[in-house]
Amino acid sequence: MVSGSCPVCGTGVRPDEAFCEQCGHDLSVAVTPPTPCTACGSAGVGPDGYCENCGMLQPSGRDHVEIVLETSAAVSDRGLRHSRNEDAMALLTAGAGTVVAVVCDGVSSSPRPDEASQAAADIAAVTIAKRLAEGDDAESATREGVRLAADTVAASAHPGEDSPACTYVSAVVAPRQVTVGWVGDSRAYWLGAHSALLTVDDATPGTHMLTAWLGADAGEVVPHVRTFTTDGPGVVLLCSDGLWNYYPEPEALAAPALNDPPLTAARRLVRMAIEAGGHDNITVAVVPFGQGERDSATVAFPKERSD
Repeated sequence: MVSGSCPVCGTGVRPDEAFCEQCGHDLSVAVTPPTPCTACGSAGVGPDGYCENCGMLQPSGRDHVEIVLETSAAVSDRGLRHSRNEDAMALLTAGAGTVVAVVCDGVSSSPRPDEASQAAADIAAVTIAKRLAEGDDAESATREGVRLAADTVAASAHPGEDSPACTYVSAVVAPRQVTVGWVGDSRAYWLGAHSALLTVDDATPGTHMLTAWLGADAGEVVPHVRTFTTDGPGVVLLCSDGLWNYYPEPEALAAPALNDPPLTAARRLVRMAIEAGGHDNITVAVVPFGQGERDSATVAFPKERSD
């Protein structure tokens, strides 16, 4: 007497059968049904995350991510137009009063950009924190973080495929000093009484065509590294172009970043980008910095070092 069917091939099976006579499936093992494509409903989603029917890249568990430390926060969101979040972030404490933040934006035209950005953010943040703990200065630690991030992304290329790629920006926010490092067009801002953009995009002027990035096809990666001090409080903001495309001027970012706790501020900035169109992934890290009266804050830059 047939009591059911094999969950793999659909052949009828009897109650006393342990294996399907047609395909050999162990009937005691449950089969998880395939997750249908979010675009066309097909069950043919390959192991690479692409639907074999319509080609849509499926969403991942990174569609909306939040990281919260005692004094800082970061939020990353898929936005409204992309099928997957290809941004990544990391946020760590590195001793008393010091925070390490990293934001990376996967290059969508490269394979597995989400993997590249996450690998770069993770290894850079851990490396910077480790080097600081070992006594390195923030600029040296930042350069080492970028070097290992670049090596990690370059090594992730599979034979016969184009290189995964991402942009990079980091900040070491210490009690009286901030060091930023970047490759590409993810940005760092100082937001306070004298708000300023701290980075210069590695891109052809007036376009989003990158002139520097992390990846096996990037050539020699030479990060920009800059340290500054301030005599008043404010916020160090790192973000991907999913935010600054809509709000490139620091003054537009200052009010939401300065008037709320870090997590609320990061969520609000992400929401601003989504409400403005959300055409790209959006990642924001908010790290408060400095002491004293906000209306007396100034920013002093030394000569930029990029060697």
